[in-house]
Amino acid sequence: MKALTFSKFGGPEVMEYIDMPDPEPENGEVLVEMKAIGLNYADIYRRKGNYHLEGEPPFLAGYEGAGIIRQSNSENFRVGDRVGLADVPHTNAELVVAPEEKLIPLPKGITFQNAAGILLQGLTAQYLAEASYPIKENDLVVVHAAAGGVGQVLTQLAKIRKARVIGLSRKPEKLKIISESADYAVLLDNHWKEEVMKISNNAGADAVYDSVGVTLKDSMEVTKERGTTIFYGMSGGDPDPVDPRYLMDRSLSLTGGDLWGHIKTAEDRREKAGRLFSLLKKGELKLKEPVIFKLEEGRKAHEYLEWGKSSGKVILIP
Repeated sequence: MKALTFSKFGGPEVMEYIDMPDPEPENGEVLVEMKAIGLNYADIYRRKGNYHLEGEPPFLAGYEGAGIIRQSNSENFRVGDRVGLADVPHTNAELVVAPEEKLIPLPKGITFQNAAGILLQGLTAQYLAEASYPIKENDLVVVHAAAGGVGQVLTQLAKIRKARVIGLSRKPEKLKIISESADYAVLLDNHWKEEVMKISNNAGADAVYDSVGVTLKDSMEVTKERGTTIFYGMSGGDPDPVDPRYLMDRSLSLTGGDLWGHIKTAEDRREKAGRLFSLLKKGELKLKEPVIFKLEEGRKAHEYLEWGKSSGKVILIP
């Protein structure tokens, strides 16, 4: 099979499209012929060496995608079944071995590209809106990186719950994208905190979702008394340490989140993905048109995503 790999850490130039042995499924596993693969920032972090990788090079990135089962050693899934993969490693390849408990059946009306475009980011936004802080009607919610993949879905889920949303971005050109679904689009500059406080009548927001990291203390400052700041990413760098006395003084809640802490069973994974698919089919949740690259164009795809050129999902097609 062909696969997109890297044998050393670095920029997009380290990506190599090479031949690798076809993987063999064991008992309880299936072999999936990939039809669409989602590219995420986590893949960039792995390529750079920011995330721990097991095994020896060449390394295969990718954790998300969709395809057709070509070989099955499972009693519950058959050859020809259409499935999505949300947390299965090594998806940047033509063929992927997946354990049956991590397979997500694709319903009619959900394409391979739909699944590859919504699963990881959608499931992340879902736990943020439901578990990290259950968004309620009339809440004022701040979403960092609101033009990004998770940010766009999180904003829409908040609006479905009838909350008001302030979407933030460091790039002026992204504000138009944010304004399509958020109530307010605010530039993340030296005055963004003043804007948030003005919108909130100086009360602060009920919840602030921070995926930037270095902005965490600022996010806590614009969270209202007894409100919640949710930290779930470090796209801008590591946050400074937090003094717990600050939390006590303002009765503030600070919580962290990671998707893998919220989908522990096959039933969880399929039920939550099923609700996302339902919102997509009803048109209540909308995705931007994806940007498509061939798997062999992996270097270009990494450059495109890393340099912030995309407002939609980047999809790799084997």
